[in-house]
Amino acid sequence: MNRSESKYFNTAIRMDEAFLELLSKKDFEFITVKEICEKADVNRSTFYLHYENIGELLAESIGYINERFFTYFPQKDEMISGINGASLEELYLITPAYLIPYLTYVKENKDLFRLAIKRYTVLQMDSNFRELCKYILNPILERYRVPEAEMEYILAFYIEGIIAVIRKWLELDCITPVERMAEIIMENVKETDG
Repeated sequence: MNRSESKYFNTAIRMDEAFLELLSKKDFEFITVKEICEKADVNRSTFYLHYENIGELLAESIGYINERFFTYFPQKDEMISGINGASLEELYLITPAYLIPYLTYVKENKDLFRLAIKRYTVLQMDSNFRELCKYILNPILERYRVPEAEMEYILAFYIEGIIAVIRKWLELDCITPVERMAEIIMENVKETDG
């Protein structure tokens, strides 16, 4: 990447971060281009060089969040091959292998996740979970030959439960260590499977 491309992307990141910060304080509908530009320290023409409107910035910000999220799963390919090579007895929907990176990401980005929960629909945070399902949970359910019509219900049960636990953890400022949170989730999953 050359210097001008780097500057372009750094400016875009500043606008993403300014937008997310504004979104933590006010509703999406009331955020203006002027506010984003002031917060990102760019002029309006720079904003319009990158985006046609705030909706495009929202879409990019969602991508930015997702990219940051998946950097916490450096072993994604390894996990996928592990799923494919494991016996059915070794397959679990919820394991520390992906709970710990996810919980670490949440703890290190508490403000972002508080915003995500507050603005869940606007930020389309369910897209993170769709990706997690696509690469990890769906292949496990397929290996168990769970009918496709039932997969959505099973995934909703697990994901909504985990989101509720994480919401409470965020309310308590993530004081419980990541490893213990993973254990709590695993213990509760075992009880519901049991």
